[in-house]
Amino acid sequence: MTAVQDFLSGRIFHIISEIAENRGVRAFVIGGYVRDCFLGRQSKDIDIVVEGSGIELAEAVGEAVHSKVSVFRNFGTAMLKYKGIEVEFVGARKESYRRDSRKPIVENGTLEDDQRRRDFTINAMAFSLQKDDFGALVDPFGGIRDLADGIIRTPLDPDTTYSDDPLRMIRAIRFAAKLSEKDRVFRIVPESLESIRKNRHRLEILSRERIAEELDKILVCERPSMGFRLLDETGLLELILPQLCLLKGTESVDGHGHKENFSHTLEVVDNVASAETAAIAAGRLKNYGFEDGEPVEKIRTEPYLWLRWAALLHDIGKPATKRYDKSAGWTFHGHEVVGARMVPKIFKSLKMPLNEKMKYVEKLVLLHLRPIALVTDEVTDSAVRRLLFDAGNDIDDLMLLCNADITSKNPRKVERLKRNFELVRRKLAEVEEKDAIRNFKNPITGEYVMELYGIPPCRQIGELKEYVKNAILDGRIANDFSEADALMRAKAEEMGLLPVLQDRK
Repeated sequence: MTAVQDFLSGRIFHIISEIAENRGVRAFVIGGYVRDCFLGRQSKDIDIVVEGSGIELAEAVGEAVHSKVSVFRNFGTAMLKYKGIEVEFVGARKESYRRDSRKPIVENGTLEDDQRRRDFTINAMAFSLQKDDFGALVDPFGGIRDLADGIIRTPLDPDTTYSDDPLRMIRAIRFAAKLSEKDRVFRIVPESLESIRKNRHRLEILSRERIAEELDKILVCERPSMGFRLLDETGLLELILPQLCLLKGTESVDGHGHKENFSHTLEVVDNVASAETAAIAAGRLKNYGFEDGEPVEKIRTEPYLWLRWAALLHDIGKPATKRYDKSAGWTFHGHEVVGARMVPKIFKSLKMPLNEKMKYVEKLVLLHLRPIALVTDEVTDSAVRRLLFDAGNDIDDLMLLCNADITSKNPRKVERLKRNFELVRRKLAEVEEKDAIRNFKNPITGEYVMELYGIPPCRQIGELKEYVKNAILDGRIANDFSEADALMRAKAEEMGLLPVLQDRK
């Protein structure tokens, strides 16, 4: 059985076909599901276009399969779930646009009208669900040929397509990155690339949220660098992430040049994507969060978007910190600190979440040099404890990012650094097993100090807790209440504090 036959053997298609015939309307499977069918990729979304009311057909199908139907009357669409698959229904329509908006003026139309309004030929293909030609491909724009040739092309003139809905410019790039594989690269046709360059100013009518959604989808591709290079080549990147464009280029003084940081960044993002995919397959990565107020950890089963963002932004502070020193050459001292401070501004500009996800990216950008420093310096237990403490549950992702950051044109240097990096990994595991620092909780709490010394909240409490924490991280005492309490009492006495509960230890 071919992939196409396998897809169309699904019971849901026959149910829709029969109900559509009984209601006197024509229905078709269209878009990404058809494209993925020919690519042999699994898809959990089915789009049905109806020459008539998509909502009415959805409600009839929902009743037949006993599934709740969600109706979105403002958009003329309805959706139901069938055996884990989302099936969305829409009436065939034709669209026209105003210059100041990507929201179309919609009229009822035919299948041909609906196919003409699609973004790319490979997304305009449809399967007939009529009984007399069930499964027949309806492909007026040669999408099947473009799919075979690995081509991203618009059904209509690209200037019209991109000017009407400029989000399609980024979508073209996203599909090129998403559909490309090692043995076949999808490319955007030259006239379409030129049209994107010409119409890039139309991005101004898009919401930042929609742009960010497309960037997210590019980042979780197998090779995100392809998407970001195309964004750069078409002039879109400087309008979306100008901070990233500042990484481009090299400078030379007295014959000494520095690494081309834009290319390095994209290499690191690809390295992270590859390493994370392998780690997920091996079940080695976890996601941490909360459910009902309780901490939970789950084995990661898909790419973690925010790790990809951390890789993309890890060197974002380099342009602001670039200096040339005659004795040391090019330096970027403090770029991790500057970069971490830039993360909230970038997230805010793209209307991205300013919550723990942003803080995660900020943390990884800030810490991304720490494991590398351990590679080159003596790996002390104290340094490892502090890294574990600062990274917490994100230590595995940080190590993955830092390992991906080891790039050089000198293979011997890369091999040496990666060997040393494995030593750091083992040291981290040893110290964590012995000292349980990853989820460190200070044995001395503020409440305990206030009760012991009969004092209100004050500066001295914070100083005592910090003193105990540093002693544990430096290895002077064990992560144990008795040792921590004895040390804290000695320090408190030096500060002139005397316990009011003499017998409590």
